[in-house]
Amino acid sequence: MNQHLRPDPVPFIDIAAQRRRLGSKIDDAVARVLTHCQFVSGPEVARFENDLAAYCGAKHVISCADGTDAIVMALMAKGVGPGDAVFCPSFTFCATASPAARAGATPVFVDVDEATFNMSAASLRSGIATAKKLGLKPRAVIPVDLFGQSADHDAIAEVAKAEGLFILDDAAQSFGALYKGRKLGTLGHATTTSFFPAKPLGCYGDGGAIFTEDDELANILRSIRVHGQGSDKYDNVRLGITGRLDTVQAAILIEKLKIFDDEIVARNAVAARYTRELSDVVTVPRIAEDRTSTWASYTIRLPAGADRDAFAEQLKAQGVPTAIYYARSLHQQAAYRQYPVAGNGLPVSEKLSSEVISLPMHPYLDEATQDRIIKAVRGALSA
Repeated sequence: MNQHLRPDPVPFIDIAAQRRRLGSKIDDAVARVLTHCQFVSGPEVARFENDLAAYCGAKHVISCADGTDAIVMALMAKGVGPGDAVFCPSFTFCATASPAARAGATPVFVDVDEATFNMSAASLRSGIATAKKLGLKPRAVIPVDLFGQSADHDAIAEVAKAEGLFILDDAAQSFGALYKGRKLGTLGHATTTSFFPAKPLGCYGDGGAIFTEDDELANILRSIRVHGQGSDKYDNVRLGITGRLDTVQAAILIEKLKIFDDEIVARNAVAARYTRELSDVVTVPRIAEDRTSTWASYTIRLPAGADRDAFAEQLKAQGVPTAIYYARSLHQQAAYRQYPVAGNGLPVSEKLSSEVISLPMHPYLDEATQDRIIKAVRGALSA
């Protein structure tokens, strides 16, 4: 196809469409912050935390600078460090594992379920055995609710309880989803999420939050968030970080949360249409019967023998962008190869990394544009 005749590209995630929908509400929210000038820990921060707590039913919400800091703060609050094993799925983004490594602990990578892409409880058991053989103390597990769907929290909790593990749910991609009728944010000992712009509930920069029912843990987290402060910021009772959520971002998120449920419904409609039109040519995502998804991404698996790079190039020529989450699982990456893996390897993670590719997904994907994407996918696979 002549370069000049290529169709206009489809947005992979159309943040601008949401911005148009919210319009002056965002402008007014930011203007209020610019008027009162409380840019750090302004009133919108506490209001947003209260709104989040009401939304998911969590007792405590501690907002923070980003989703990675949320995990860092939680591990710091529990005193996780050298000699400790922290169990993470390998098929995820590095922000799940890097906080453990930076704390001086040892990430131990475990495999995932092939159907849901989420942590396998059986592999977690194997990972715990591996850690013990290496002389590590099992301390924490970080199940990831990947691509918008929660992990099997009951199965993981059963394993964790037997070993006394701290359960830190990484819901960076899935806040708003349900597990057996319960909203994420109330499972495990603590839950973290991210408000990175591409997330289902995203701000216009970085942001994150931690949810917990534990009063003591919440107080420690609030201290860690501001340099480990005690009675004030010049009374440092523990090591901490600068982990605050910016007031402007909180103001934006207050408005976005108001339309969040409506957007989740729209995301599910888009996902259902993809599944209906593509299930005969690719392996489509599967949502477990006892869960819902916020569809942070729509990730398919290509048929055996398909050339993923060629497939992506053919879609790109039609103006359809794709992304690969994740082309290499964490245990395959240079920064993490030194860390142990459960059992004799992580075959499911490696298989998924070689097969997955994600299609455009957002609540404002109209049917005509989605038809264009579907046609491009089918065409590339039949070429």
